[in-house]
Amino acid sequence: MITSQRILSYIKSNGQATGSELADVFDISDRAIRKQLSKLFENGEIYKIGKPPKVYYLIAKDSQDKLVVVGVAEKTRKQIEQKFLIITPVGEKKEGFEGFAYWCEKNNLPIKKTATEYLNTVAKYDKYKKGGLIDGSSKLKNTLDKINLDKTYYLDFYSIERFGKTRLGQLLLYAKQSQNKVLMKEIITEIKPKIDELIKKFKIDGLGFVPPTVKREMQFMKVLEKGLHEDVRKVKISKVKTMIAVPQKTLNKLADRIENAKNTIVVEENASFNNILLIDDAVGSGATLNETARKIRAKKICKGKIIGLALTGSFKGFDVISEV
Repeated sequence: MITSQRILSYIKSNGQATGSELADVFDISDRAIRKQLSKLFENGEIYKIGKPPKVYYLIAKDSQDKLVVVGVAEKTRKQIEQKFLIITPVGEKKEGFEGFAYWCEKNNLPIKKTATEYLNTVAKYDKYKKGGLIDGSSKLKNTLDKINLDKTYYLDFYSIERFGKTRLGQLLLYAKQSQNKVLMKEIITEIKPKIDELIKKFKIDGLGFVPPTVKREMQFMKVLEKGLHEDVRKVKISKVKTMIAVPQKTLNKLADRIENAKNTIVVEENASFNNILLIDDAVGSGATLNETARKIRAKKICKGKIIGLALTGSFKGFDVISEV
């Protein structure tokens, strides 16, 4: 029996195994074992969970890890490759067509038919994008009585019908919930070019970041602020500490969200700016961004435009994004 077959047989018998464990069992060097495991992984015969130094290898299910792509056009696979991402229940990040096939398998859906339906759905939402940005200004006008932002943009929708969270929506949710700095940096790398474009287009000389309510050891908005490395002055904005912190995402009524933003957001800045860009991670009603803009205007510290940017936004007129 060749080494690769012996490795597969051992993992099948034991349910899982680490590289060092296999090296000891078969009295083979770590380097040789890694080479064998790499080939088996590439062939879809095993999959791995965990991260160094504790990585476990398991036998892949035929239907899950050996992707059945018969009848799926190469063009379709390439389009899905750029769009799809899912975080599995065990914390694996599956991207592109592999992730899509996994999702179809989990939901008992035919890959070929569902792939076409997925791309048709994505195309429907992509119609709202111009130059990689979604103009959310009209949605705010239909939701709020008075608009204090000159323009509001989303980089993407948080989720789409039937298929759930978008690629950016997935990254944002798990970056925040798991306090994963690797995912946070991945988000920053993806979104920075568009933020740079907005700064240039609107001649932004002031950047404001909407402060978080939920106490976390690692705050995504702080990581974002530092990670963007923008040579632009920051607008000092803070969140008032109350006896009981009430996150926007827990409020279902629009009036409550407006009241929350009105009484907890404080613009501490006193310096003057020409044009300001306000950034929030996820926007439902837009109440927080709009109320922050109102307070900036009330202090008369912005001579020109105030632009709002949400990394993700809801598609409906007022849809609470409660997860992030």
